[in-house]
Amino acid sequence: MPGRRLDQRLVVPVMFVATFFLVVMDGSITTVALPSIARSFGVSAAGSDSVVVVYPVCVGISIPVSGWLGDRFGAKPVLLTAMGLFTAASALCGTAGSLGQLVVCRGLQGLAGGLLTPVAGAMLFRTFTPAERVRASRIMTLPQQIAPSIAPMLGGTLVDGLSWRWVFYVNLPFGVAALLFGLLFLDNPRHGEPGRFDIPGLLLSGAAMSLLMYGVCEGARQGWSSPVITGSLAAGAALVAATVLVELRTAAPILRLRLFRDALFRDTKVVVLLGFVPFMGAMYAAPLFIQEAQGGSAFESGSSTFTEAVGVLLTVQLVARVYDRVGPRRIMAAGLFCVAVVLAVMTTVDAGTGPWAFRIYMFLLGLGMGAVFMPVTVASVSTIPKEDMGQASTLNSVISQFSMALAPALVATLLIADTPAGAHTAPPSAYRTVYLVLAVMALVAALFTLTIHDPGKSRAPRTPQGPRAPGRRAPAARRKEHWSGP
Repeated sequence: MPGRRLDQRLVVPVMFVATFFLVVMDGSITTVALPSIARSFGVSAAGSDSVVVVYPVCVGISIPVSGWLGDRFGAKPVLLTAMGLFTAASALCGTAGSLGQLVVCRGLQGLAGGLLTPVAGAMLFRTFTPAERVRASRIMTLPQQIAPSIAPMLGGTLVDGLSWRWVFYVNLPFGVAALLFGLLFLDNPRHGEPGRFDIPGLLLSGAAMSLLMYGVCEGARQGWSSPVITGSLAAGAALVAATVLVELRTAAPILRLRLFRDALFRDTKVVVLLGFVPFMGAMYAAPLFIQEAQGGSAFESGSSTFTEAVGVLLTVQLVARVYDRVGPRRIMAAGLFCVAVVLAVMTTVDAGTGPWAFRIYMFLLGLGMGAVFMPVTVASVSTIPKEDMGQASTLNSVISQFSMALAPALVATLLIADTPAGAHTAPPSAYRTVYLVLAVMALVAALFTLTIHDPGKSRAPRTPQGPRAPGRRAPAARRKEHWSGP
């Protein structure tokens, strides 16, 4: 059935929210079920960790090809195929009879997830004009903030009340509903030809991403000096260098690294890499502190960190109203300075810190990061042509995935370093060190943000159409199309 019955300005945001909510919630909820999975299959907690690690490794394999597939076949078939694979893999995870089967099915989920998020992001920004992207970006904060906040509570409830298998079964109604909605109503516009398929670029970039993701995700647990981790990181870094050399010399690369020549696009990626780690690190450390240092439950830790989403949603509404007047640079810097201050205050946490203190801390962190999420997303694509939006979204996903992997790796490394030999849990002093390091990172990110230039108006070259009559102005529509910012 043709996807013409509903306005795509409604259909695309619905698909975007459904896609991101499903992927983000799945990544957050699975961690809660690991102890139960380990008991079910008779393995150690460390042995079941492969269920989590295989996902980002497989995401790293499929992300690089997402932009080419979307440009070649259109966003609709790629998105719906990936959604179908993700949903089917979720069902297979729930029915897995061994740990090995579960790991393979999680790998399939990762391959699908690596296609879902960049294709959905490109689809959203292609649907709205630069002037409308500020309003559209409010949509992006919904799944990104609500899903991680409710996942621990939902996961704990499902594991305790039913079994670990339901943390995968819960994806099925969301996935099936999104798949049917997209089949019925989603259009499939095309945006130019992507060129020949770049096999060398795919092999190099996919291998580089998967090795780096594995090394970062497993470094804290296995030890950064272990041969497997150092070898993985070294090989990944070498493949990254090879990828850059090959892709810059390829006419139609699988990763359009030339987009990094755009200063605003490049600088916003640095902000994502530096600025998201402190926030995501704090979101990772707080539940650990409540559950391990204070002996709270998964539900208690989830209810204590849920206020972060409220803070983000409040700030995004304000930022959307002042973005055009203030510009993204000052808004992002103010948000990161706020995050740095809150994290500095959190260095005072101890075993007696109450749940309401954490709720306030998380709410203030959300207020700060709400001033970063939307502006950095909108500004990063404000100077990118529409035909390059798929490739820009792919590169966005690469950087975002890497920063999200760095955050827990950094926190875990700091906690292990400050945990006395023989102790099973890190003392409160270790968490204070974590928050101090994260505060310094947020401050550095804020200072870097102040060096970024806001998107502005660009002069279009004159065309040889002859002189205009004196006092005659260009049509408003033609003047407006040269505005490169939102």
